[in-house]
Parts: sequence; structure tokens; C-alpha cells
Amino acid sequence: MLVSLVLLLLGALAAVLAPRLVARAHWSEREPIVALWVWQCVVAAVLLSFALSMTFSAAAAWQLVRGHVFAPAPQDVVEAYALGVDGPWAAGLAVVLACGGLWSAAMLTREIRAARAQRRQRRRELLVRAPLMPGEETEGERLVVLEGDRPDAWWLPGSAPQLVITTAALRRLEGRQLDAVLAHEQGHARARHDWLLHVSGALAAGFPQVPVFAAFRDEMHRLVELSADDMASKRFGRLTIALALVELNEERGVFGPCPPHHHQLPQRVDRLLTAAPRLAPVHRLKLTAAAALVPVVPVLVAFVPALRAIG
Repeated sequence: MLVSLVLLLLGALAAVLAPRLVARAHWSEREPIVALWVWQCVVAAVLLSFALSMTFSAAAAWQLVRGHVFAPAPQDVVEAYALGVDGPWAAGLAVVLACGGLWSAAMLTREIRAARAQRRQRRRELLVRAPLMPGEETEGERLVVLEGDRPDAWWLPGSAPQLVITTAALRRLEGRQLDAVLAHEQGHARARHDWLLHVSGALAAGFPQVPVFAAFRDEMHRLVELSADDMASKRFGRLTIALALVELNEERGVFGPCPPHHHQLPQRVDRLLTAAPRLAPVHRLKLTAAAALVPVVPVLVAFVPALRAIG
């Protein structure tokens, strides 16, 4: 069936070309939240293309699947797809794509289980270092202060996100800087950035040779931090959050000539200090709408024969 092959080709082209096209968008650092949305729509379009290709291939190969997929369709629509005349390749393609879908689900399940196990371990360690006081509730957002010589702040995702900050960070940060750091971490929790990291990590681990999934994972790690910076800067200003990041990390050598793996921190601080203007609201709306249309393309391709038959 031609539609199945077109959808497969569309998904493959998007998986290869999309990272290059999105990388050319110089506005992503100015609008990280919009960039997050664009990446999600691109990946959704790739997955949807493969899923639809698998569905039509299975319908062409097996009468049972065909009866369920095209049960409510008129006979003219069924004939427009020329089902049952595709040869043995349809069954093979459907099996391969189905295995890819099952592998993706397995990778996502493994990623979520590993994250939950790590989160439970960190919560147990946290309760040892900062036990609950009598009558203290565990539900709801909870701020935990830990005794420590290293200035740090982070959040533990979950049904009840927890914000954690060390006493060294409390000593180093001034009032508004502390509020900005907490707002940054709260931005991660409220936007559920952990789910984006889980999905992108699972796809990249399951299909390391697919460019769009590797780029999706790398960009998620970068963009979630930029978007959380912007959430905090809206309330407390770019300079405040930039100074807070410097205070928390200057002793780790990340701002020296040879920064370690925290190399994104200098770029984040530079971005906050240069204060590039945001895109115009109309431009942001156009980008958001255009990205939302990307997953619609494989759906339209899938319905082209049906629309022609009805027309």
C-alpha cells in the first residue's frame, strides 16, 4: 500500500532532517518554552508517522486488523486504499514497526522505573538527613533545608515535589537571590520537566542511531534549564538569577578556562546578562501554531485516499 510507504518515508525524513532544521532556529534561546513545544511536536510527528504506517501495513496484511481499522468506513473508502494487494512486504513492515513500538514502550518503562527507584533512594537518604518533625505532613510541596558545606539547591520530582537547599546556599545567597533559585526549581516542578527528560532519555536510549531522538534528549536537558531560568527571571529579574547561579557554582570551577561537565552554566549566565529581547507575541503565536500543525501532516497523508474517494 502506497500510503504506508509514504508515511514511513515521511517519518524517516523527519527523523533525519528535523534536528538540522530546528538547530538553525536562532530564536530557541530567546524563547525556550516555545522551543520545547516545537521539539515535542516534531517528535510526535515522527512517532505518529511510524504508528500510522504500521497500522496501514497491518491492515493490508491481515483481514482481522483490516476489519477493525476500516469497520466504519464506506466501501469506496476501503477500495481507495487498495488493501490486500501489497504482497508479503506489508506484514514484514508491520511487524518491524510494531517491534519498534514495543521497544520504545519497554525503554520508557525502564527509564521510569529507574527514575522512581533513584527518587525513592534519594527520599530515604533525605529523610535520614532531615527527618520529619512530629505532626509534619509529607503531602504537598515541601522545602527541606540540609546541613552542608557545599552551596546547592535541587528538586525531587514526584507526586509531592520537594525543594531541597543546603545551609551553605542559605549563607551565600541574598534574599532575592534565594527566592530566584527557589522559583527556578519550582518552575521545574510545576512544568513537570522530569517527564520530558524521561521520554527523551528513553527514546534516545532505545534508538541511539536516530538523529531526532538524540537531539531531542540533548535539547531537553538544555531547554528545561533555560525555561526555568526565564520563569524565575520574570519574577525576580535576569540579573538576580544570574548572580544566584554564580554564587552557587563559582567554587566548582565551572566559570574557569576549562569548565567541567557543567559547561552549560556559563552559557546560561551569559544569556541572562545579555538579556536578548523576546520575540513579539505575534511571532510566538505563529511559531506555536506552526509547530502544532506538524503532527497533522502524517494524519492528512493517511487520509488522502479517503478524502479523494469521498470527494
